[in-house]
Amino acid sequence: MRESGILMHITSLPGPYGVGAMGEYAFRFVDFLQNAGQHIWQILPLNPTGYGDSPYQAFSAYAGNPYLIDLPALVREGLLQQEEADALCATEDNARVDFGALYANRFPVLKKAYDRFADGAALDAFCAENEPWLQDYALYQALKSQNGGAPWYQWEKPLKSREPAALEKARSELAEEIRFHSFVQYLFFRQWTHLREYAHEKGVRLMGDVPIYVPYDSADVWKEPSLFQLDEDLAPTAVAGCPPDGFSEDGQLWGNPLYNWDEMAGNGYRWWTDRLKAAEKLYDIVRIDHFRGLESYWSVPFGAKTARDGRWVKGPGMELIEAIREKLPELQLIAEDLGYLTPEVLQLRDQSGYPGMKVLEFAFDSREPSDYLPHRYAPNTVCYTGTHDNMTLAQWLESASADTLAYAAEYMGLSREEGYVWGMIRTAMSSVSKFCIIPMQDYLELGSEARMNFPGTRSQNNWTWRMEGETFSEVLAQKIHRLTKLYGRC
Repeated sequence: MRESGILMHITSLPGPYGVGAMGEYAFRFVDFLQNAGQHIWQILPLNPTGYGDSPYQAFSAYAGNPYLIDLPALVREGLLQQEEADALCATEDNARVDFGALYANRFPVLKKAYDRFADGAALDAFCAENEPWLQDYALYQALKSQNGGAPWYQWEKPLKSREPAALEKARSELAEEIRFHSFVQYLFFRQWTHLREYAHEKGVRLMGDVPIYVPYDSADVWKEPSLFQLDEDLAPTAVAGCPPDGFSEDGQLWGNPLYNWDEMAGNGYRWWTDRLKAAEKLYDIVRIDHFRGLESYWSVPFGAKTARDGRWVKGPGMELIEAIREKLPELQLIAEDLGYLTPEVLQLRDQSGYPGMKVLEFAFDSREPSDYLPHRYAPNTVCYTGTHDNMTLAQWLESASADTLAYAAEYMGLSREEGYVWGMIRTAMSSVSKFCIIPMQDYLELGSEARMNFPGTRSQNNWTWRMEGETFSEVLAQKIHRLTKLYGRC
C-alpha cells in the first residue's frame, strides 16, 4: 500500500517550557496528520541527548529523553504544582529549543514530582520489566551526577572499570538517586505509550530512528566495553566518521567508538538484536541510520583532528541482517542508504529487502543521470524532499544555481502559480516509492531559519527549530490531503 507521512521531531512541536513534549501539541499533531491523510509520523531518536544536544549522540540506546516529558500532565496528576513548573521551566522565548535551560532546570522540577509520587508498586513493576538496561542506566546517571557530569571514563578506576565491589557500594550509597532516574524513565515511557496508542487510534504509525553508533560517554559503552574497539585502559583505538563529501571537505569526525564486530558475532549479535527489540516496542517502523556502515565503515584513528585519515573496514554485512531476521521476524526496517554507496552497499541493501531512501534535493546537481531522479526509483523505496540533515526546500531553491534550478523546473514542471516548493512536494508524492515522507518545514515553506541540522558542525541552531502553534491549520491539512489522495496515498 502506498503511504505518506511527515518528518518532524517531538522537540520541534510548539508549547511552553522551552521544548516540544509528549503533551497537548503532540496529540494535536496526530489529529493534524489524520486530517491531512498521513499515516506516518517520522521522528528523530528519542534517547537522552548528551554533548552537542544531538539526538544521535545519546547517553543510552534504550532510555527516553527526560526533556520530552510533558509537565502539564504532571500538574494534572498532582505531582507538580503549576507555579513550580512555571518558576523552574518557563522560558521567555519558546521560538527555539533552549538546551542550556533544559539541562539546568528539568531535573530539579522532575525531582519535585518524584517526591510526591506514591505508586511504588507501579514503579517497581516498571523497573523489573526493564531491568536489563534500566539498572545500569540509572546507576550511570547517578554516578554522573555524583561526579559533576564527568564522563564515565574519567571516574575513579574501580567505577570506570566496573569492579563489582565498587558497583555494589555505589548502588547502596546512591539508591535514592538511582530510583529517581528510574522514575524519570517510568514517566517517559508511560507518556510515550499513551501518545502511541492515540496515534494508532487515528491510523497513524510512528517511524523512529536508530543511530548506527552510540557515544563513548554512554551507559552502553560503560556497561559492555568488550563490544567496542577500546584498549586496555578503555580508550578508543579508532572512532567513527565519514570521508570528505559534499557536506564537509574534511569529512565528518563523529568520534563514536567503533564496534568490535568479532566479539558481537560471537554471541549472535545479541547487543544489536536486543537494541532493535527495544526499538520495536517504541516504534512501528524503524529506520537504521547510516546503513552503509553495516557493509563497511569509515575507521578514523583515535586522536585524529579530522576524518581525512580514515579508511574503509568491512562490517558484518548479511550476517547481522540474518540475525535480525531470525530474532525479530516482524520488525519493519528502513535503510538510510545515503552517502558514498558502492556496489557492495547496494547489494547488501537489496539482499536485506529493506526499503532504501531517495532524496529529491540530490537529483539535480548535474545533467548526469542520477539515481535520485524519480523516474529511476524502485517501488521499495522511501522518497523524501529532504531530511533533517538537508536544507529546507525553500532554502535549496534559493541557493541552487541557475542551471540546477532550470533543470529542476523543466524536469518537475515547476511553476510560479503552483509554487516551486509545492511542485517538488507534488513530484515526491507522485513517485512510485512505497513511502513518501515530507519534512514539516517544507509544508510550511520555511527557509534556512528552519533547517534542523547542518552535518559536521556544532551550532546553537542545530536541533533547535520549533514550529508555531497556529500552523496546525485545517487549510494546510486539507491542501496536503488533496495531494495525498490525488496520488493514491490515502
